[in-house]
Order: sequence, then C-alpha cells, then structure tokens
Amino acid sequence: MNKKKRNFQGMSYRVMQINNSQSRLKLYQEDQSWLRKNGYKNVGWNHVISLYEKIAEFLKKYNLNDLTLEELFLEADRIGNKYQTIQEITNFNQKLAIEVNEIADSIDTQFPDTEIEFIDFSNNFQNKNRKKHQRNSHI
Repeated sequence: MNKKKRNFQGMSYRVMQINNSQSRLKLYQEDQSWLRKNGYKNVGWNHVISLYEKIAEFLKKYNLNDLTLEELFLEADRIGNKYQTIQEITNFNQKLAIEVNEIADSIDTQFPDTEIEFIDFSNNFQNKNRKKHQRNSHI
C-alpha cells in the first residue's frame, strides 16, 4: 500500500514544523505568548498549517511596520490597483500626469531659475586647484 505524502506549499509535515519553530523565534515575545494562549500548536497537520499562516501574518505585519512612508504609499497603491480595471488605472495615471505638470509649471512661474551656473570641467581648472593644494601643504 503506497501512501502519498501530504505537502503544504511544497513542504512536508516535518519541514513545516521546523520552519514554524524557526519562524516563531523571529516573533515578538508578546506575539509568541498570544499564539500559545490562542491554541496555535506545532503538532497535527491542521494545527501546523494554521500556525504557519498565523506566523506569516505576524511577519508580514512586521514588514509593514518597517516600511518608509513612500513604501507604504506604494504598497497602498499596489493594493488599490487590485480592485481597479486597467482602464481605470490608465485614466487615473493620465489625470495624475496632467496635475503634476500643472503643479510643476506653477512652481516654475513662482520660482524662476534666473541664475545660470557654469561648471568648468577642463583640465586647466583641475590643475589650478591641485597646484593651490600642493602649495598649501608645503607651507
């Protein structure tokens, strides 16, 4: 009688148990206690799977806590895009581009850049600085 081994996301029962044990150590102490109090166990297929999913949920929450403000906005945008059609996303991006250009134009009119800056990258310029530096070091 050949018994087919069960797998969850490509992991055997024993591999999942090891993974759960290692991942649980990455959790904050209060979250580890919460798992124990709420009956999450690392024995039995159903318990091992539910523990695996709950640990993953905690770790994902930790990752969101570590994101910068920009990364949080990008994540929110990614989530929001899941609920929009391609046409809605395209329309929004076109409107956003128009608004951004209008804001840039407004900034340019209010703060014109009238000063012209010249940067000389010629060898003569660099050699003069080196000579000055060498003279100062000998004094």
